[in-house]
Amino acid sequence: MSSSRPSLESELQRLRQLRLAILRIHKALLESERGIYEEFHGPIRSNTEFFKLVIEDDGWFSWLRPISQFVVQIDDVVLSKKPVSMEQVDELFNRARVLMQPSEFGTELEKGYFRAIQRDPEIALMHAEVSRLMAAPDA
Repeated sequence: MSSSRPSLESELQRLRQLRLAILRIHKALLESERGIYEEFHGPIRSNTEFFKLVIEDDGWFSWLRPISQFVVQIDDVVLSKKPVSMEQVDELFNRARVLMQPSEFGTELEKGYFRAIQRDPEIALMHAEVSRLMAAPDA
């Protein structure tokens, strides 16, 4: 039974991989939600209009904003010119485990994420990858 802890560099690499996986799932979630939005409201006329809806509208897409904000938090650490501590990296993994947790009866994010996983097998597969990357290395 080994209690050796992964190195900071290996954990930063895993965090970078998690960031990319979260970006992929975020893009898939946006596209999935766009399709449903367009079924109800008609086509979104341009990428600019779509971007404005995602960023500014407090309705349909707002549940996805915490994911966008979390990616920025990861970037602040992995792109920092200052030394990064293992505690900072651990905290980001802990936040990811809370944030990327689908639930039928949770927060708006958790419920939206849950519904997307139920309706889209690709998103379910992406969630499995995110979950694998979020798992503690000794788990």
